[in-house]
Amino acid sequence: MSSRAARHNELGEFLRTRRAQVTPEQVGLPAVGQPRRVAGLRREEVAQLAAISADYYTRLEQGRLTSASESALTAIARALRLDADDEVYLRKLAHKSKVRRGPAVQRARPATELLLNNLIDTPALVLGRHMDILAWNQLAAALFIDFAEIPPEQRNFVRMAFLDPAVRSRYVAWEATARICVEYLRMDAVEFPDDPRLMALVGELSVHDADFRDWWAARHVARKTFGAKTFRHPAAGELTLDWQMLACLDDPHQTILVMTAAPGTPSHQALRFLASWADSADAPPSSDSVAATPHDRDYSDRS
Repeated sequence: MSSRAARHNELGEFLRTRRAQVTPEQVGLPAVGQPRRVAGLRREEVAQLAAISADYYTRLEQGRLTSASESALTAIARALRLDADDEVYLRKLAHKSKVRRGPAVQRARPATELLLNNLIDTPALVLGRHMDILAWNQLAAALFIDFAEIPPEQRNFVRMAFLDPAVRSRYVAWEATARICVEYLRMDAVEFPDDPRLMALVGELSVHDADFRDWWAARHVARKTFGAKTFRHPAAGELTLDWQMLACLDDPHQTILVMTAAPGTPSHQALRFLASWADSADAPPSSDSVAATPHDRDYSDRS
């Protein structure tokens, strides 16, 4: 199958998964007719709701249309009750005619790395395409894992969230975080559908993790750029951090992930403990005895 045909096939798969999630009752259609072979709406029902011909919609879903009008895509998105990220994904699939290729190797700019290293109480990472980890500061390594010990080809945030027990165990609500990672990666797939790095990553995760395999097949997409996560650290205890993704304007496929806590909160005290712990050349291994202490210690003398 050609890359162009594969992209059209992805459009069809996406539309099929979305109409399977919408029932006739949800959109005001009568549930009549023969027993349904599949869940959700039929093609002709989507066409009816979108006020387009059933033949037009069928050809679009089967990849037999070379292009789709903006008005038709808007109507289909409304009929399938797509959210904003879903609609962006739909339009990119429908209009993509060229495979985008980025540089073979992405690197964080030295000035960006300096910025990260100047963030004393803020864990921060630079993420590239497919959430490859390009750079990090000392506090991010203390919060998650020593990324320098991970082979560069395995230094990927999604991969580590699923396959690295140390990173996976950091999240109190792992499933919510893992689903966001899959949705983010799926959004990348429409930008770089033939990227060997992406195909290898998806293949590895699909083989080794059933949750990833199921969530990838569901084709949910998102570009969430902020939120809050609760971590369970073996040395610092439990801490809740706000996170946000900041764009690197010189490279649209790099973002800076920063995690913060309000000053004076137990979570901020835990971050300051982690920073002090990471600064120590003979930092002790994680233990329950260490985990009980960070919130009670005074780090007011740290500059």
